[in-house]
Amino acid sequence: MVTQNIGSLPIEYSSKPVTPFGGMSLMKRFIDQVGIREKLAELALPSPGSNRGYDPKQIVESFWLSIWTGASRYIHCDWLRYDTVLQSIFGWDGMPSQSTYSRFFGKFSQSLNNEVFPELQQWFFDQLHLGALTIDFDSTVITRYGDQQGSSKGYNPNKRGRNSHHPLMAFVSQTRMVANAWLRPGNTAASSSCREFMEETFKHALAGQKVGLVRADSGFYNEEIMSYLDEELINYIMAVRMYPNVKSEVWGLKDWVRLAKGIELNEMVFSHKNGKPRRYIIVKKQVDIRPNAGGKELFEDEPGYRYSCYVTNMDLPLDQIWNMYNTRADCENRIKELKQDFGLENFCLQDFWATEASFRFIMVAYNLMSLFRHFALNHHRKATLSTLRSYCFALGAWTANHANKKVLKISLPSKRRPWMEGIFLNISSTSPPFDYSNE
Repeated sequence: MVTQNIGSLPIEYSSKPVTPFGGMSLMKRFIDQVGIREKLAELALPSPGSNRGYDPKQIVESFWLSIWTGASRYIHCDWLRYDTVLQSIFGWDGMPSQSTYSRFFGKFSQSLNNEVFPELQQWFFDQLHLGALTIDFDSTVITRYGDQQGSSKGYNPNKRGRNSHHPLMAFVSQTRMVANAWLRPGNTAASSSCREFMEETFKHALAGQKVGLVRADSGFYNEEIMSYLDEELINYIMAVRMYPNVKSEVWGLKDWVRLAKGIELNEMVFSHKNGKPRRYIIVKKQVDIRPNAGGKELFEDEPGYRYSCYVTNMDLPLDQIWNMYNTRADCENRIKELKQDFGLENFCLQDFWATEASFRFIMVAYNLMSLFRHFALNHHRKATLSTLRSYCFALGAWTANHANKKVLKISLPSKRRPWMEGIFLNISSTSPPFDYSNE
Protein backbone atom coordinates (compact mmCIF):
# COMPACT_ATOMS: atom_id res chain seq x y z
CA MET A 1 0.00 0.00 0.00
CA VAL A 2 1.34 3.43 -1.01
CA THR A 3 0.33 6.59 0.79
CA GLN A 4 0.65 10.13 -0.61
CA ASN A 5 -0.19 13.36 1.17
CA ILE A 6 -2.05 15.92 -0.89
CA GLY A 7 -3.03 18.88 1.24
CA SER A 8 -4.59 17.64 4.45
CA LEU A 9 -6.28 14.54 3.00
CA PRO A 10 -4.11 11.41 2.80
CA ILE A 11 -4.44 9.17 -0.25
CA GLU A 12 -4.28 5.39 -0.05
CA TYR A 13 -4.63 2.77 -2.75
CA SER A 14 -6.45 -0.53 -2.59
CA SER A 15 -6.63 -3.54 -4.88
CA LYS A 16 -10.20 -4.28 -3.80
CA PRO A 17 -12.36 -4.76 -6.94
CA VAL A 18 -14.99 -2.01 -7.05
CA THR A 19 -17.26 -0.90 -9.91
CA PRO A 20 -18.55 2.65 -10.46
CA PHE A 21 -21.64 1.16 -12.14
CA GLY A 22 -23.32 -0.95 -9.48
CA GLY A 23 -26.68 0.39 -10.66
CA MET A 24 -26.24 -1.61 -13.87
CA SER A 25 -27.54 -4.56 -11.84
CA LEU A 26 -30.92 -2.98 -12.60
CA MET A 27 -30.38 -3.34 -16.36
CA LYS A 28 -29.07 -6.88 -15.94
CA ARG A 29 -32.26 -7.94 -14.19
CA PHE A 30 -34.38 -6.01 -16.65
CA ILE A 31 -32.94 -7.60 -19.79
CA ASP A 32 -33.33 -10.98 -18.07
CA GLN A 33 -37.04 -10.18 -17.74
CA VAL A 34 -37.26 -9.07 -21.37
CA GLY A 35 -35.73 -12.35 -22.56
CA ILE A 36 -33.69 -10.84 -25.38
CA ARG A 37 -30.69 -13.08 -24.68
CA GLU A 38 -32.75 -16.10 -25.72
CA LYS A 39 -33.73 -14.33 -28.93
CA LEU A 40 -30.10 -13.48 -29.71
CA ALA A 41 -29.33 -17.19 -29.45
CA GLU A 42 -31.86 -17.88 -32.24
CA LEU A 43 -30.38 -15.33 -34.66
CA ALA A 44 -27.77 -16.11 -37.29
CA LEU A 45 -25.06 -14.15 -35.49
CA PRO A 46 -21.49 -14.75 -36.71
CA SER A 47 -19.71 -17.50 -34.79
CA PRO A 48 -16.23 -17.09 -33.28
CA GLY A 49 -13.24 -18.36 -35.23
CA SER A 50 -12.07 -20.64 -32.42
CA ASN A 51 -13.43 -22.55 -29.44
CA ARG A 52 -11.85 -19.93 -27.17
CA GLY A 53 -13.79 -17.10 -28.82
CA TYR A 54 -16.53 -15.15 -27.10
CA ASP A 55 -20.14 -16.24 -27.44
CA PRO A 56 -21.83 -13.89 -29.97
CA LYS A 57 -24.59 -13.17 -27.44
CA GLN A 58 -22.03 -11.92 -24.95
CA ILE A 59 -20.33 -9.73 -27.57
CA VAL A 60 -23.64 -8.03 -28.34
CA GLU A 61 -24.57 -7.62 -24.67
CA SER A 62 -21.09 -6.33 -23.85
CA PHE A 63 -21.40 -3.81 -26.66
CA TRP A 64 -24.71 -2.59 -25.24
CA LEU A 65 -23.26 -2.43 -21.73
CA SER A 66 -20.32 -0.39 -23.00
CA ILE A 67 -22.71 2.12 -24.58
CA TRP A 68 -24.93 2.32 -21.49
CA THR A 69 -21.91 3.05 -19.29
CA GLY A 70 -20.62 5.83 -21.55
CA ALA A 71 -18.54 4.36 -24.38
CA SER A 72 -18.82 6.32 -27.63
CA ARG A 73 -15.96 4.61 -29.52
CA TYR A 74 -14.70 1.06 -29.79
CA ILE A 75 -11.55 1.94 -27.87
CA HIS A 76 -13.76 2.98 -24.92
CA CYS A 77 -15.15 -0.55 -24.74
CA ASP A 78 -11.79 -1.69 -23.42
CA TRP A 79 -12.44 0.20 -20.17
CA LEU A 80 -14.84 -2.44 -18.92
CA ARG A 81 -12.36 -5.26 -19.40
CA TYR A 82 -10.83 -4.23 -16.07
CA ASP A 83 -14.14 -3.97 -14.20
CA THR A 84 -14.40 -7.47 -12.76
CA VAL A 85 -17.32 -6.53 -10.49
CA LEU A 86 -19.44 -5.41 -13.44
CA GLN A 87 -18.52 -8.61 -15.23
CA SER A 88 -19.71 -10.57 -12.18
CA ILE A 89 -23.02 -8.70 -12.24
CA PHE A 90 -23.60 -9.96 -15.80
CA GLY A 91 -22.20 -13.41 -15.11
CA TRP A 92 -19.15 -13.12 -17.37
CA ASP A 93 -15.57 -14.27 -16.84
CA GLY A 94 -14.23 -11.49 -19.09
CA MET A 95 -15.22 -8.95 -21.73
CA PRO A 96 -14.25 -8.55 -25.39
CA SER A 97 -11.50 -6.22 -26.52
CA GLN A 98 -11.71 -3.55 -29.20
CA SER A 99 -10.30 -5.97 -31.79
CA THR A 100 -12.93 -8.61 -30.88
CA TYR A 101 -15.72 -6.16 -31.66
CA SER A 102 -14.04 -5.19 -34.93
CA ARG A 103 -13.72 -8.82 -36.02
CA PHE A 104 -17.28 -9.65 -34.96
CA PHE A 105 -18.95 -6.74 -36.76
CA GLY A 106 -16.63 -7.27 -39.72
CA LYS A 107 -18.35 -10.61 -40.37
CA PHE A 108 -21.69 -8.92 -41.13
CA SER A 109 -22.72 -8.47 -44.75
CA GLN A 110 -25.66 -6.82 -46.44
CA SER A 111 -27.56 -10.11 -46.60
CA LEU A 112 -26.82 -10.95 -42.96
CA ASN A 113 -27.92 -7.49 -41.81
CA ASN A 114 -31.15 -7.89 -43.76
CA GLU A 115 -31.70 -11.26 -42.12
CA VAL A 116 -30.81 -10.47 -38.51
CA PHE A 117 -32.13 -7.02 -37.73
CA PRO A 118 -35.70 -7.09 -39.11
CA GLU A 119 -36.22 -10.37 -37.25
CA LEU A 120 -34.80 -8.93 -34.04
CA GLN A 121 -36.91 -5.78 -34.33
CA GLN A 122 -40.06 -7.79 -35.09
CA TRP A 123 -39.45 -9.96 -32.03
CA PHE A 124 -38.88 -6.89 -29.88
CA PHE A 125 -42.11 -5.16 -30.91
CA ASP A 126 -44.01 -8.42 -30.52
CA GLN A 127 -43.19 -8.13 -26.79
CA LEU A 128 -45.17 -4.87 -26.62
CA HIS A 129 -48.92 -4.38 -26.51
CA LEU A 130 -49.51 -1.34 -28.69
CA GLY A 131 -52.52 0.31 -30.24
CA ALA A 132 -52.45 1.89 -33.69
CA LEU A 133 -48.93 3.21 -34.24
CA THR A 134 -47.75 6.58 -35.46
CA ILE A 135 -44.51 6.05 -37.38
CA ASP A 136 -42.16 8.95 -38.03
CA PHE A 137 -39.71 8.58 -40.91
CA ASP A 138 -36.65 10.77 -40.97
CA SER A 139 -33.08 10.93 -42.18
CA THR A 140 -29.97 12.41 -40.65
CA VAL A 141 -26.34 13.09 -41.51
CA ILE A 142 -23.40 11.47 -39.72
CA THR A 143 -20.10 13.20 -40.45
CA ARG A 144 -17.08 10.94 -40.99
CA TYR A 145 -13.45 11.97 -40.71
CA GLY A 146 -11.80 9.18 -42.69
CA ASP A 147 -12.23 7.21 -45.88
CA GLN A 148 -14.59 4.54 -44.61
CA GLN A 149 -16.70 2.68 -47.16
CA GLY A 150 -19.80 4.66 -48.05
CA SER A 151 -18.56 7.90 -46.52
CA SER A 152 -18.88 10.44 -49.32
CA LYS A 153 -19.45 14.12 -49.85
CA GLY A 154 -23.12 14.90 -49.95
CA TYR A 155 -25.69 17.01 -48.14
CA ASN A 156 -24.08 17.95 -44.82
CA PRO A 157 -25.47 21.18 -43.35
CA ASN A 158 -23.16 21.24 -40.32
CA LYS A 159 -19.86 20.18 -41.90
CA ARG A 160 -20.02 21.28 -45.52
CA GLY A 161 -17.69 19.37 -47.79
CA ARG A 162 -17.00 16.64 -45.24
CA ASN A 163 -17.56 12.95 -45.93
CA SER A 164 -20.67 11.53 -44.30
CA HIS A 165 -23.20 8.73 -44.10
CA HIS A 166 -26.88 9.50 -44.63
CA PRO A 167 -29.00 6.98 -42.66
CA LEU A 168 -32.75 6.45 -42.75
CA MET A 169 -34.64 5.98 -39.48
CA ALA A 170 -38.20 5.10 -38.45
CA PHE A 171 -39.50 5.94 -34.96
CA VAL A 172 -42.57 4.72 -33.06
CA SER A 173 -44.04 7.91 -31.63
CA GLN A 174 -45.98 6.30 -28.77
CA THR A 175 -42.97 4.47 -27.32
CA ARG A 176 -40.18 6.82 -28.42
CA MET A 177 -38.35 3.84 -29.90
CA VAL A 178 -36.64 3.04 -33.19
CA ALA A 179 -38.67 0.76 -35.44
CA ASN A 180 -36.02 0.42 -38.13
CA ALA A 181 -32.79 2.01 -39.36
CA TRP A 182 -30.60 1.74 -42.45
CA LEU A 183 -27.19 3.21 -43.09
CA ARG A 184 -26.71 4.84 -46.53
CA PRO A 185 -23.70 6.35 -48.30
CA GLY A 186 -23.27 10.08 -47.82
CA ASN A 187 -23.89 10.96 -51.47
CA THR A 188 -27.25 9.15 -51.53
CA ALA A 189 -30.19 11.21 -52.78
CA ALA A 190 -32.68 12.08 -50.05
CA SER A 191 -35.44 9.81 -51.41
CA SER A 192 -33.18 6.91 -52.43
CA SER A 193 -34.32 3.51 -51.08
CA CYS A 194 -37.13 5.13 -49.08
CA ARG A 195 -39.86 2.87 -50.42
CA GLU A 196 -37.80 -0.26 -49.75
CA PHE A 197 -37.08 1.02 -46.26
CA MET A 198 -40.79 1.58 -45.62
CA GLU A 199 -41.66 -1.89 -46.89
CA GLU A 200 -39.14 -3.54 -44.58
CA THR A 201 -40.40 -1.45 -41.67
CA PHE A 202 -44.07 -2.29 -42.18
CA LYS A 203 -43.83 -5.90 -43.39
CA HIS A 204 -40.96 -7.17 -41.28
CA ALA A 205 -39.82 -4.98 -38.38
CA LEU A 206 -43.43 -4.10 -37.48
CA ALA A 207 -45.15 -7.14 -38.93
CA GLY A 208 -48.41 -7.77 -37.10
CA GLN A 209 -48.63 -4.19 -35.80
CA LYS A 210 -51.32 -1.74 -36.92
CA VAL A 211 -49.99 1.49 -38.38
CA GLY A 212 -52.47 4.33 -37.96
CA LEU A 213 -50.42 7.24 -39.28
CA VAL A 214 -47.14 7.88 -41.08
CA ARG A 215 -45.36 11.23 -40.79
CA ALA A 216 -42.30 11.97 -42.88
CA ASP A 217 -39.98 14.81 -43.73
CA SER A 218 -39.62 16.24 -47.23
CA GLY A 219 -36.90 13.74 -48.12
CA PHE A 220 -39.66 11.15 -48.52
CA TYR A 221 -41.79 13.41 -50.72
CA ASN A 222 -42.16 11.75 -54.10
CA GLU A 223 -44.93 10.16 -56.12
CA GLU A 224 -43.67 6.60 -55.66
CA ILE A 225 -43.81 6.74 -51.86
CA MET A 226 -47.17 8.51 -51.71
CA SER A 227 -48.66 5.98 -54.15
CA TYR A 228 -47.26 3.12 -52.08
CA LEU A 229 -48.87 4.47 -48.89
CA ASP A 230 -52.16 4.98 -50.74
CA GLU A 231 -52.02 1.38 -52.01
CA GLU A 232 -51.36 0.10 -48.49
CA LEU A 233 -54.27 2.22 -47.15
CA ILE A 234 -51.94 3.93 -44.66
CA ASN A 235 -52.75 7.47 -43.55
CA TYR A 236 -49.90 9.92 -43.98
CA ILE A 237 -48.85 13.53 -43.51
CA MET A 238 -45.67 14.45 -45.32
CA ALA A 239 -43.67 17.65 -45.60
CA VAL A 240 -43.54 18.95 -49.18
CA ARG A 241 -40.51 20.04 -51.16
CA MET A 242 -41.32 23.47 -52.53
CA TYR A 243 -40.69 22.81 -56.21
CA PRO A 244 -41.41 25.73 -58.60
CA ASN A 245 -44.77 24.27 -59.67
CA VAL A 246 -45.82 23.88 -56.02
CA LYS A 247 -44.73 27.46 -55.23
CA SER A 248 -46.70 28.74 -58.21
CA GLU A 249 -49.88 27.11 -56.93
CA VAL A 250 -49.31 28.44 -53.40
CA TRP A 251 -48.79 31.99 -54.73
CA GLY A 252 -52.21 31.89 -56.35
CA LEU A 253 -54.12 30.88 -53.21
CA LYS A 254 -56.81 33.17 -51.84
CA ASP A 255 -59.08 33.14 -48.78
CA TRP A 256 -56.53 32.29 -46.10
CA VAL A 257 -57.96 31.17 -42.75
CA ARG A 258 -56.54 32.89 -39.67
CA LEU A 259 -55.69 30.30 -37.03
CA ALA A 260 -53.90 32.53 -34.53
CA LYS A 261 -52.06 35.82 -34.52
CA GLY A 262 -49.44 35.61 -37.24
CA ILE A 263 -50.57 32.17 -38.53
CA GLU A 264 -52.84 31.52 -41.52
CA LEU A 265 -53.86 28.25 -43.15
CA ASN A 266 -55.01 27.24 -46.60
CA GLU A 267 -55.39 24.14 -48.72
CA MET A 268 -55.33 23.10 -52.36
CA VAL A 269 -55.62 20.04 -54.56
CA PHE A 270 -52.48 19.61 -56.60
CA SER A 271 -50.79 16.94 -58.70
CA HIS A 272 -47.37 16.70 -60.28
CA LYS A 273 -47.04 15.62 -63.89
CA ASN A 274 -48.40 12.08 -64.23
CA GLY A 275 -49.20 12.14 -60.51
CA LYS A 276 -52.42 11.70 -58.59
CA PRO A 277 -54.29 14.80 -57.33
CA ARG A 278 -53.72 15.13 -53.60
CA ARG A 279 -54.65 17.38 -50.74
CA TYR A 280 -52.05 19.97 -49.69
CA ILE A 281 -52.15 21.99 -46.47
CA ILE A 282 -50.23 25.28 -46.42
CA VAL A 283 -49.22 27.23 -43.32
CA LYS A 284 -48.17 30.89 -43.61
CA LYS A 285 -46.39 32.53 -40.66
CA GLN A 286 -45.67 36.22 -40.20
CA VAL A 287 -42.02 36.57 -39.17
CA ASP A 288 -42.24 39.82 -37.18
CA ILE A 289 -44.98 38.29 -35.00
CA ARG A 290 -43.49 34.78 -34.85
CA PRO A 291 -39.73 35.18 -35.39
CA ASN A 292 -38.97 31.57 -34.40
CA ALA A 293 -41.50 30.02 -36.76
CA GLY A 294 -40.22 27.34 -39.12
CA GLY A 295 -40.66 27.30 -42.86
CA LYS A 296 -39.13 29.17 -45.78
CA GLU A 297 -39.58 32.62 -47.29
CA LEU A 298 -40.80 31.76 -50.78
CA PHE A 299 -41.72 35.00 -52.52
CA GLU A 300 -39.69 38.16 -53.04
CA ASP A 301 -42.95 40.07 -53.54
CA GLU A 302 -44.12 39.02 -50.08
CA PRO A 303 -41.21 39.42 -47.66
CA GLY A 304 -41.66 38.71 -43.97
CA TYR A 305 -43.64 35.49 -44.36
CA ARG A 306 -42.52 31.88 -43.99
CA TYR A 307 -44.38 28.98 -45.55
CA SER A 308 -44.68 25.29 -44.70
CA CYS A 309 -46.55 22.80 -46.85
CA TYR A 310 -47.82 19.27 -46.17
CA VAL A 311 -49.50 16.64 -48.30
CA THR A 312 -51.99 14.19 -46.77
CA ASN A 313 -54.58 11.59 -47.69
CA MET A 314 -56.69 12.35 -44.62
CA ASP A 315 -59.89 14.36 -44.60
CA LEU A 316 -59.46 16.29 -41.35
CA PRO A 317 -59.64 20.03 -40.57
CA LEU A 318 -56.59 22.08 -41.53
CA ASP A 319 -55.51 22.86 -38.00
CA GLN A 320 -55.70 19.20 -36.96
CA ILE A 321 -53.46 18.14 -39.85
CA TRP A 322 -50.89 20.77 -38.92
CA ASN A 323 -51.02 19.96 -35.19
CA MET A 324 -50.68 16.23 -35.87
CA TYR A 325 -47.55 16.83 -37.92
CA ASN A 326 -46.02 19.27 -35.43
CA THR A 327 -45.63 16.63 -32.71
CA ARG A 328 -43.32 14.78 -35.10
CA ALA A 329 -40.55 17.16 -34.03
CA ASP A 330 -39.89 14.86 -31.05
CA CYS A 331 -38.05 12.41 -33.31
CA GLU A 332 -35.36 15.07 -33.74
CA ASN A 333 -34.78 14.80 -29.99
CA ARG A 334 -34.40 11.04 -30.34
CA ILE A 335 -31.76 11.48 -33.04
CA LYS A 336 -29.97 14.02 -30.86
CA GLU A 337 -29.94 11.61 -27.91
CA LEU A 338 -28.68 8.76 -30.08
CA LYS A 339 -25.80 10.91 -31.26
CA GLN A 340 -24.90 12.44 -27.91
CA ASP A 341 -25.50 9.54 -25.49
CA PHE A 342 -25.30 6.36 -27.58
CA GLY A 343 -22.27 7.14 -29.73
CA LEU A 344 -24.22 6.90 -32.99
CA GLU A 345 -21.72 9.08 -34.86
CA ASN A 346 -18.54 7.45 -33.57
CA PHE A 347 -18.87 3.65 -33.76
CA CYS A 348 -17.48 3.38 -37.28
CA LEU A 349 -15.42 0.67 -39.02
CA GLN A 350 -13.79 0.56 -42.43
CA ASP A 351 -16.33 -1.87 -43.87
CA PHE A 352 -19.73 -0.34 -44.62
CA TRP A 353 -21.84 -3.33 -43.57
CA ALA A 354 -19.85 -3.74 -40.36
CA THR A 355 -20.60 -0.11 -39.53
CA GLU A 356 -24.27 -0.66 -40.32
CA ALA A 357 -24.38 -3.73 -38.05
CA SER A 358 -23.04 -1.74 -35.07
CA PHE A 359 -25.35 1.15 -36.05
CA ARG A 360 -28.40 -1.13 -35.91
CA PHE A 361 -27.34 -2.81 -32.66
CA ILE A 362 -27.12 0.69 -31.16
CA MET A 363 -30.80 1.12 -32.03
CA VAL A 364 -31.67 -2.01 -30.05
CA ALA A 365 -29.62 -0.70 -27.10
CA TYR A 366 -31.65 2.50 -27.32
CA ASN A 367 -34.96 0.61 -27.41
CA LEU A 368 -34.02 -1.48 -24.38
CA MET A 369 -33.16 1.67 -22.44
CA SER A 370 -36.46 3.27 -23.51
CA LEU A 371 -38.33 0.22 -22.31
CA PHE A 372 -36.42 0.29 -19.02
CA ARG A 373 -37.11 3.93 -18.25
CA HIS A 374 -40.79 3.49 -19.08
CA PHE A 375 -41.59 0.36 -17.06
CA ALA A 376 -38.85 0.26 -14.42
CA LEU A 377 -38.58 4.00 -13.73
CA ASN A 378 -41.96 5.26 -14.99
CA HIS A 379 -40.13 8.01 -16.89
CA HIS A 380 -41.68 7.81 -20.33
CA ARG A 381 -41.01 11.41 -21.35
CA LYS A 382 -37.96 12.09 -19.20
CA ALA A 383 -34.45 10.93 -18.42
CA THR A 384 -31.94 10.71 -21.25
CA LEU A 385 -29.26 8.04 -20.91
CA SER A 386 -26.75 10.60 -19.57
CA THR A 387 -29.26 11.51 -16.85
CA LEU A 388 -29.97 7.88 -16.01
CA ARG A 389 -26.27 7.18 -15.84
CA SER A 390 -25.82 9.67 -12.99
CA TYR A 391 -29.31 9.13 -11.58
CA CYS A 392 -29.29 5.39 -10.96
CA PHE A 393 -26.44 3.58 -12.77
CA ALA A 394 -23.34 5.34 -11.38
CA LEU A 395 -23.40 3.72 -7.94
CA GLY A 396 -20.25 2.34 -6.37
CA ALA A 397 -20.48 -1.39 -5.66
CA TRP A 398 -18.39 -4.43 -4.82
CA THR A 399 -18.99 -8.12 -4.21
CA ALA A 400 -18.71 -9.96 -0.91
CA ASN A 401 -19.33 -13.49 0.27
CA HIS A 402 -22.23 -13.93 2.66
CA ALA A 403 -23.41 -17.35 3.85
CA ASN A 404 -21.38 -19.03 1.09
CA LYS A 405 -23.07 -16.85 -1.51
CA LYS A 406 -21.69 -13.95 -3.52
CA VAL A 407 -23.58 -10.72 -2.79
CA LEU A 408 -23.41 -7.35 -4.54
CA LYS A 409 -22.93 -4.49 -2.09
CA ILE A 410 -24.20 -1.18 -3.47
CA SER A 411 -23.09 2.04 -1.81
CA LEU A 412 -26.27 4.03 -1.28
CA PRO A 413 -27.46 6.38 1.50
CA SER A 414 -30.18 4.85 3.61
CA LYS A 415 -32.71 7.47 2.50
CA ARG A 416 -32.37 6.35 -1.14
CA ARG A 417 -32.54 2.63 -0.50
CA PRO A 418 -36.37 2.39 -0.60
CA TRP A 419 -36.26 4.12 -3.98
CA MET A 420 -33.76 1.57 -5.29
CA GLU A 421 -35.77 -1.32 -3.87
CA GLY A 422 -38.83 0.09 -5.60
CA ILE A 423 -37.07 -0.10 -8.97
CA PHE A 424 -36.01 -3.69 -8.36
CA LEU A 425 -39.64 -4.47 -7.42
CA ASN A 426 -40.91 -2.83 -10.63
CA ILE A 427 -38.51 -4.97 -12.64
CA SER A 428 -39.38 -8.23 -10.90
CA SER A 429 -43.11 -7.62 -11.42
CA THR A 430 -42.72 -6.71 -15.11
CA SER A 431 -42.51 -9.17 -17.96
CA PRO A 432 -43.60 -9.40 -21.61
CA PRO A 433 -45.94 -8.40 -23.04
CA PHE A 434 -45.34 -4.80 -22.03
CA ASP A 435 -48.63 -2.98 -22.25
CA TYR A 436 -48.56 0.49 -23.80
CA SER A 437 -52.08 0.33 -25.19
CA ASN A 438 -53.78 1.83 -22.14
CA GLU A 439 -51.28 4.65 -21.60
